[in-house]
Formats: sequence, structure tokens, C-alpha cells
Amino acid sequence: MAAKRKPVIGVALGSGGARGFAHIGVLKALESHGIHVDMLAGSSMGSLIAAVYANGIEPHMMGKLALNLKRKHWLDLTVPSLGFVSGEKIKQLIRLLTHGKRIEELNKPLAIVATDIESGERVVFREGPIDQAVRASISIPGIFVPERVGNRLLVDGGVIDRVPVTVIKEMGADIVIAVDVAQVDTPMKVSTIFDVIAQTIDVMEREILRHRILAADLVIRPDVGHYSSIAYTGVEEIIELGEQAGREHVQRISEMIENWEAVE
Repeated sequence: MAAKRKPVIGVALGSGGARGFAHIGVLKALESHGIHVDMLAGSSMGSLIAAVYANGIEPHMMGKLALNLKRKHWLDLTVPSLGFVSGEKIKQLIRLLTHGKRIEELNKPLAIVATDIESGERVVFREGPIDQAVRASISIPGIFVPERVGNRLLVDGGVIDRVPVTVIKEMGADIVIAVDVAQVDTPMKVSTIFDVIAQTIDVMEREILRHRILAADLVIRPDVGHYSSIAYTGVEEIIELGEQAGREHVQRISEMIENWEAVE
């Protein structure tokens, strides 16, 4: 009789700008309740959190780093051509947080999703420099200058795949947990061009997401819709809301793991 194996737990972390700090809280809740994440996939801010976590940095330390993150650490404005932010500073920050590694060198399997702005195709990174892949994935169109990788011009992964559920399934996850930090039916004050761009992307991505997230076994939605995706304030509260949402689903996830049946 074949021995029963443990299910492979995959987590898909979605885009959402500053609201994506809630991913840290969700991971903290899972980890503190003994739920081991085997692999991750991320879009935009979700790709950054996933990469740092896959590199072995624990959620509580990620929280401390997030609380001390200032605009000067990542914001480098440029004369607008393809975007307002050149993105070199954040690339340096990513290299620092991931120790200059390549994706295939991380402690956990990781996929990072970006969008080819010229062809409209989804681009999934499973290998190569982490800083380049994450930099591409977080490139909000109109705000960040797109990242050139080979012959592709890449922007935010959330444009085409906000919460990369199908990607984590294709990686071999048996149980897929999606974390969606999308703004949900909350009016957002628009007063700058950055607000216009961010809100437009939010609305578009929500409509795309409705049709894709159904493939997840469980969806965690932290209540962070009242926070702006581009105002990096209230980070501590956002992380706490993520942790709270994660704790609410721990029992259900544990039951899914316990009841999962497969033999090799």
C-alpha cells in the first residue's frame, strides 16, 4: 500500500500596492499556526513579499523592514517619458533583501508574474535575477518606467494576472491559497495623476480577477480596501489586518490539509 504524502501548499500573493503589506500578516498567521508554505507565486507587490519570504526572511522581520521603509529608499523620480519613477532604487533594495540571488537559488520555489506591455502576454519568471523579475512585476503602468528584459518591455503583473492562482497550480501545488488585497467597493478619493493611474489599474484588475480566482481552494481577503494602494501609511495596521484575516482561515486550511488524500 502506497504511503500517503503531505499535500504541497502553494500561496498566490496578489497585487495591490501598499495594501500588499497585508501579505506579511497572512504569512505570519500561517507560520505561527504551523502551516508550512511550500511554494509561492506573486504579482506586483505580492511578488516582492513572496521573493523576500522565499529567501528565508521571517514575517516578523519583514514587518520590521516594512515599518522602516521610507520613500527615499525606493522612490527615484525621472523626467516622464515612459514613467515617473525610474525604479533603480527599488531594484537595489530588492537585491539587498534577496542577497543578490537568482530565483532558482531561493529556499522555496517561486514564480513572479509580469505583463509584456507590447504583446499583452503574461510573462512568468521561474529563474533568473530576482531584482529584475520583481522590478518588472511591480511596474505600475504610467508610474514606473517599464523594465526591459531581453526583447520584452514589462509592466505590472497585476495588469494581466492580479492573483496568480493558475500559475501556482501549474507549479504543482495540491492546495492553493490565494491572498487578494484588492480594493472592494470602497470609494477612493482621487486628487493626483498617481491616484488616477492607480485607481484605473485597480478597477481593471478587479474585473479580470473575478474570472480567475475561482481556481483557488481558498481565498483570503484582508479588510484593507479603505487604504490607498499608493500611500505608504498605516503599514502596521495593514499587516495586522492581514494577520487577522490569516488567523480566521487557519482552521479551515488545517482541515483541508488533514482531509487531503493522495497517494504516490
